[in-house]
Amino acid sequence: MKIRHLLLLLTLVVTFSAMAQKYVGGDISLLPEYINANATYYDSKGQRITSPLQLFKDEGMNAMRVRLFVNPSQYTGSDKDPNACQDLEYVKKLGKQIKDAGFDLILDFHYSDTWADPAKQWTPAEWVNLSDEELYQKIYDYTKDALTQMCDAGATPDFIQPGNEISYGMLWGAYNASASSLKKCYMGNSANWSRFTTLLYNAIKACREVCPDAKVILHTERTQQTNVLTNFYNQMNNANIDYDIIGLSYYPSWHGNLSTLETALNALNSSFADKDIMIVETGYPYAWAIPGTTFDYTSVYPYSDAGQNSFTADLITLLNKYDNVTGLFWWWMEYNAKGTSLSGWYNAPLFDSRTGCATSALSTMRKFIESASIENITDDKQEITDDAWYTISGQRIKRPTQHGIYIHNGKKVAM
Repeated sequence: MKIRHLLLLLTLVVTFSAMAQKYVGGDISLLPEYINANATYYDSKGQRITSPLQLFKDEGMNAMRVRLFVNPSQYTGSDKDPNACQDLEYVKKLGKQIKDAGFDLILDFHYSDTWADPAKQWTPAEWVNLSDEELYQKIYDYTKDALTQMCDAGATPDFIQPGNEISYGMLWGAYNASASSLKKCYMGNSANWSRFTTLLYNAIKACREVCPDAKVILHTERTQQTNVLTNFYNQMNNANIDYDIIGLSYYPSWHGNLSTLETALNALNSSFADKDIMIVETGYPYAWAIPGTTFDYTSVYPYSDAGQNSFTADLITLLNKYDNVTGLFWWWMEYNAKGTSLSGWYNAPLFDSRTGCATSALSTMRKFIESASIENITDDKQEITDDAWYTISGQRIKRPTQHGIYIHNGKKVAM
């Protein structure tokens, strides 16, 4: 029996090593602000928790994402947002907390002093007078310095995004520049693509030099426009941009129903089968519509705890049809103003700010990585039911103390 058991474990090692590692978690860039404001966090049963990071780990999450702005204190736009406060010193501290807690870390460079997204990619104030040639050097120097400081601080990223939602390029120009002068990239127009890909090339060069083991994610958000998506990644291929993962934003409130996402995934799989895909941002409301919502999905998923949870479960079911979809991250999942004077515009976190309790979807998120578990592993048609834990290499242990894949009661378990 022991020999057969060992052979089974060896078979599992081969099987699991062939499967892509999967990651589930969220963007928790504002967590220190909530902690400092004494926000009250509770689990879904109403039990007070002192460490949201520990709750996330207990709920089976294994990776966290943090955004980085160049110098948010220098942004002077009329839409200045106190939630866009993550400078390098802030991110080094939070990144170390995340790594010390045993999570993998996604570092999301915004290359701006404020939110960078498809509607705005403003060049940092300190960089606006640089020529394109000077910007090519600046983005390399800045990325290299930031990553070196992250590593020295004990916050080495495992994944790096050189740009946030860069469907139309980045570093367009100054916040108050005329629209005609902004250096945007559009499908069907060759203007600025060479500039954009040169910026990316230099940023990624720094990533590879400082963090050679980190995976590079190129993050877009035109999930509802597959022609724009495929054009973007075709442009990357044509310019020989060195990256590992396609990163997508998917919010039903702006992108549409789940079939829209499915269409996008099918198109990307067809054209870029060699790339893994991660949903690096998603979210759905638990009570109120997100401001600016353009698609009403409430006939299927009401704005309620149950509706949010049902959406999450169906999203995971869809994603797990694709072997190359390896990541799922909920954006701003830590938002919780319970017991504080903090406020914000986002209404789709994984905590209910009226109660401070985790929503049901927080627990459901783990199904993204648990779905690959083997349900009925047998040995000579008899289940292995001893209560011991085994590492993926077959070593018997008392209980897991680090995140990873383990065997318990004949099943693969992600911790």
